[in-house]
Amino acid sequence: MSDAELPEVVRVARDLIRIDTSNFGGGRAEGEREAAEYVGAYLESLGLTPEYYEPIPRRTNVMARVSGRDPSKPALVVHGHLDVVPAMAEDWSVDPFAGEVRDGMLWGRGAVDMKNMDAMILTSVADILRAGEQPERDLVLVFFADEENGGVEGSALVVKERPEWFAGATEAISEVGGYSITVDDRRAYLLQVGEKALIWIRLVAKGRAGHGSRLHDDNAVVKLAEAVAAIGRTRWPIRLTPTTEALLRRLGDLTGRPVDDPDALAAASGPAEAFLRSTFRTTANPTALTAGYKHNVIPERAEALIDVRVLPGTEDEVLAELERIVGDDIVIETVVRDIGMETPFEGALVDAMVQSLGRHDPGVPVIPYLLGAGTDNKALSRIGITGYGFAPLRLPADLDFTGMFHGVDERVPVESLVFGQQVLTDLLRSY
Repeated sequence: MSDAELPEVVRVARDLIRIDTSNFGGGRAEGEREAAEYVGAYLESLGLTPEYYEPIPRRTNVMARVSGRDPSKPALVVHGHLDVVPAMAEDWSVDPFAGEVRDGMLWGRGAVDMKNMDAMILTSVADILRAGEQPERDLVLVFFADEENGGVEGSALVVKERPEWFAGATEAISEVGGYSITVDDRRAYLLQVGEKALIWIRLVAKGRAGHGSRLHDDNAVVKLAEAVAAIGRTRWPIRLTPTTEALLRRLGDLTGRPVDDPDALAAASGPAEAFLRSTFRTTANPTALTAGYKHNVIPERAEALIDVRVLPGTEDEVLAELERIVGDDIVIETVVRDIGMETPFEGALVDAMVQSLGRHDPGVPVIPYLLGAGTDNKALSRIGITGYGFAPLRLPADLDFTGMFHGVDERVPVESLVFGQQVLTDLLRSY
């Protein structure tokens, strides 16, 4: 496709991908300022008045409010984040920040998480306003910084320092929901109504420094390696919540399979299997190691980072179990700890999301699920706003969409973005 032939939602997503907003965590980031300015300029072109909040240099958040037809109804927050996780270009088959369109797909870091949804939000609102219309209720459009670091320098500060942005809002929609999966050759949509709690921990092992040639029985690297392996090999038990029980019931209805083996039932969902299985249990994955400074020097200290995601309400229990697993030689430091959430699959907004999908893909079931990761909805929950994941995408059965979150060769079909924009526009017009 030539540039002129690309749908606007694809062009906007591509432009955002081309702005490198890599977030390495711990305050190390390229920053979201240029992306926020791009979003702000787009909002201005629609006649809106963006507001910026940059509590830390280059960590920029942007917001605009759209007036609705019925100001008596509570406002709806529609939000995305502008940062992305880093991408190692040598691992990709395309430049991860080129925003290349090929084979009917938009490729690049953020094509799935979540510059695709950012573009859908912008162009859906554009469709409504350019037609001389209004959404049903006030919309609070927010694009956050730092979500990929748990929102510490983004949404957490925004809700604390700019609560007036969200005046009158009671509900929110954002990423990682509303997308399709294929269950035994039948399409279904997952609507996110909950999130596991996030606990990022650091393991610290200490020992005696010394020469690398010596017999040495107090090696910090060995202690750390044993602790990391012990966590990595732990198989956490299945523990269902009301949301995952509802998910299994509906998967059972679709497939005719028994619901007493959650992992086997999740396997019917094809590429989404691993994503769903992670919602049935705690996960604790080692993600980084730091130790040593020279080949022949045994270091005094070694560290590892562990990404722990737990079911809502089990945080303290899991931390105690991790302490037992690693033993007395390891100190566990909590780097980031955030809440888990779970909301019933019911109510006017849920009904409206289901109906919007149904109008564009009739007869396809919509199933509630618990996200194994987290979003900025957690920060909004602290000021009384109930959040859902609804970034609608109709996807090919063989595309491992969930596997591309933070993965290599991240990409999204052009036609899926167009579908998502249409569904989102429908929802914002009618709800």
